[in-house]
Amino acid sequence: MDSNMQTGGVAAEAATILARLGVDAGLYTGGAMASFTPVTGEQLGQLVKTTPEGAASAIEAAHEAFKAWRLVPAPRRGELIRLLGEELRAAKADLGRLVSIEAGKITSEGLGEVQEMIDICDFAVGLSRQLYGLTIATERSGHRMMETWHPLGVVGIISAFNFPVAVWSWNAALALVCGNAVVWKPSEKTSLTALASQAILERAIARFGSDAPAGLSTVLIGERDLGEVLVDHPKVPLVSATGSTRMGRQVGPRLAKRFARAILELGGNNAGIVCPSADLDMALRAIAFGAMGTAGQRCTTLRRLFVHDSVYDQLVPRLKKAYQSVTIGNPLTSSALVGPLIDKAAFDAMQHALQAARAEGGAVTGGERVSEGADTAYYVRPAIVEMPSQCGPVLEETFAPILYVMRYSDFDAALADHNAVAAGLSSSIFTLDLREAERFLSPDGSDCGIANVNIGTSGAEIGGAFGGEKETGGGRESGSDAWRAYMRRATNTINYSRALPLAQGVSFDIA
Repeated sequence: MDSNMQTGGVAAEAATILARLGVDAGLYTGGAMASFTPVTGEQLGQLVKTTPEGAASAIEAAHEAFKAWRLVPAPRRGELIRLLGEELRAAKADLGRLVSIEAGKITSEGLGEVQEMIDICDFAVGLSRQLYGLTIATERSGHRMMETWHPLGVVGIISAFNFPVAVWSWNAALALVCGNAVVWKPSEKTSLTALASQAILERAIARFGSDAPAGLSTVLIGERDLGEVLVDHPKVPLVSATGSTRMGRQVGPRLAKRFARAILELGGNNAGIVCPSADLDMALRAIAFGAMGTAGQRCTTLRRLFVHDSVYDQLVPRLKKAYQSVTIGNPLTSSALVGPLIDKAAFDAMQHALQAARAEGGAVTGGERVSEGADTAYYVRPAIVEMPSQCGPVLEETFAPILYVMRYSDFDAALADHNAVAAGLSSSIFTLDLREAERFLSPDGSDCGIANVNIGTSGAEIGGAFGGEKETGGGRESGSDAWRAYMRRATNTINYSRALPLAQGVSFDIA
């Protein structure tokens, strides 16, 4: 390990957890890629990077693994995921703590992310016996027509720092059950949790036995160039990428160029509408959690809020009070509800957005840096910005805890403003009026992949297919019928008659 690396405190705890989870210390010591915790700014390790050549070799090995794994019966493949769920339950406290250390999440959110991993394993185990195809009515007598579903091949996974392990599990559990191999490129900001997750899966594979071929799951440690290898490799028919819309604009066309599939879960400039009939106590709690949770670093964070004139002066002062009183601090040593931003770049982006909002006439409450005794850690008080209209920085997503609040008087106009941004993943409305609620969920209502009534924008769970970011056409991971994205469909026709029916007037002499 580099002599400049701090060996005490958070780094020592991380090393202890990694050892307990079975991660080889050689993978994160003595390498060229430094890893830091946003909690204190302390260096956690120096990871050994995968070379582009090594990434290509891993994809080739995964392709060979896929050719064997696709022949294993799906319920048997489900057994591997059942064992993974067991291993995650045993490792939940350690892995959740590591998420808090590396991503800066508060304890409940770190543990909650691991619980999502467990939940998707439960879902995928049941799915392993439900990869159903349809029997299709055919116009030909003596024939039967049906559809069957087959695995695709190597599934590439590119994940972001804000959900460092859950997003991988959503994709990997479904991909593996469907008969695919997986190659994962995690964020360079949260690679330790990726190594830990892979080690936990390897424990499950060891228990599972020889039916799991070598190379079935691989982690690529490094930066953008490795993601490019995944996106461009001809033996990766599907890439599921989570990150910014800027990243998606680069990934999507490159995959399309070689006719590969994409599942893109990108940014969300998410909005909520508070109507005259809203339960304001309920709305206040949901808005505060949705806007401030994870320090505004969720793809489902509430970023824009439209409040009706009749309730604005009741709700917004209470919301400001909540913002001023929320606890901010080290998630490892306190019960604070808001932890740190991931790094200085995130802090600078937040301050730039607030400055732009002021220039557009916005009134800013909060947003200042909060000292936690570490110059290299970036804690901020979440900001509320009362805007005269939806303009300037309101139209762009800033991955930080900024909530832009605007008045409205006409529901149709508010709904139009709600839909008037490019990036949109999740949305919510607070109303007790059935017509407003149903309109919000209708074809000319919210245009986001997630639309909620009387619950915040971050209320997603495993049973529903997560996603649908509108700017790219979106993708769907996790529950519902998201499994179909990881498979290919074939239509089969079986002739059990004694003849081959031909078009009218067509015949052949086969004597």
